[in-house]
Amino acid sequence: MNKTSTRRAALLFAAAALTLTATLAQARETVRISFQRSSTLLTLIKQNGTLEKKLAPLGYDVSWHELNGNALLTALNTGSVDIHADVADAYALFTQAANAPLTYIAKETSAPTAQAVLVPVNSPIQKVADLKGKRVAVLKGSGAHYLLLTALKQAGLKASDIDLRFLEPQDGTTAFASGAVDALSVWDPLLAVQLKDGKNRVLIDGRNGLVEYSRYYTATTSFANAHPAVLKVVFEELQATGQWVKANPKEAAERLSPIWGNVPAATIEQVNARRSYAIVPVQREALAESQRIADTFREAGLIPRELKATDIAIWTPDALLRSP
Repeated sequence: MNKTSTRRAALLFAAAALTLTATLAQARETVRISFQRSSTLLTLIKQNGTLEKKLAPLGYDVSWHELNGNALLTALNTGSVDIHADVADAYALFTQAANAPLTYIAKETSAPTAQAVLVPVNSPIQKVADLKGKRVAVLKGSGAHYLLLTALKQAGLKASDIDLRFLEPQDGTTAFASGAVDALSVWDPLLAVQLKDGKNRVLIDGRNGLVEYSRYYTATTSFANAHPAVLKVVFEELQATGQWVKANPKEAAERLSPIWGNVPAATIEQVNARRSYAIVPVQREALAESQRIADTFREAGLIPRELKATDIAIWTPDALLRSP
C-alpha cells in the first residue's frame, strides 16, 4: 500500500471513529432527578456520585434539580423531571388528584414519630382536646395537616373548633417561636430543630396507630414505562443508602449537616433515628393509609373529588423479572 492509500485509509478510519463517537454521544440520555434539601437519601447519593457511575455504562447521564414548594409541585404535576424527590404520603395524593403523569417507584416505610403537633414546654395545653379555640399553624395539605385533622377527630373535635392558620413551614415556625400561634404541626427536620433547645414539647405524634407517615418516590409514567432498568438501579441505590445511614448514624449526620444548612449533627441524628429509611416496593394492597388520607382531605374540602388511592400506577423491581 502506497503512502497516499495509507493516508486515505487513516483518514477514513478517523472519520468513522468520529462518526461512531458522535452516534454514541447522541444515543446517551440524561436522567433528570429532583431532590429537596431534606431528601436524605437522594442528597447522599448525589454527593457520592454513585448513580452516575452505575448508569454511565447503560448510556445515561444524570442531572440533579433542587426543587421545593411550588416548584416541586409543578414538576410533579407536569412531568418536567424524570424521577422525583421523596414526598410525604399526603403530598403524593394531591398530585394524583391533579391527574399528574406519575408512577410510584419506591416507598420509605412508616415513621410515625417524624411529624408531630408541638406546644411550648410550659403551655397549659396538655391534650389534643385542649386545642379547642387555640391558634394552630400547619402547612395546608401536608402530612402534618393530616396528622392534625386525625388527632382532632380522635379527640372529638373538628377543624372548625380551632383557629387554623395555614402557613408555609418557615412562617409557621416563626409564628410559633414568637407566640403568634399556640401550637405547630410540623415534620422533621423542622420538628427536631424545634425540639433541640427544650423550649417545646410534643403534644401528639403518629404513634399508637394514629398515622403511619410514609414517604414515596415517583417517576414520570412515560419515563417509568420506557426505562425500567434505570428505575431498578435507582431503587437499589436508595435501599443501599438507607441501610448505610442506619448503620452509620454519626457519619451520616456529619455529612448531612452542611447540606441541611448547618443543622447540628446531633439534631440530624435524632431525625435519622425517627425516620426508617427502609426502602421497599410499593404494594397496591398496602395503600390503605393513603386512602384514609384521601378521604380525610376530601371531607376537609382540600381534594375536590373522590379519589381511589389504588388507581395510581406502580412500578416494582420484580416487574423486570415478569417482563417477557
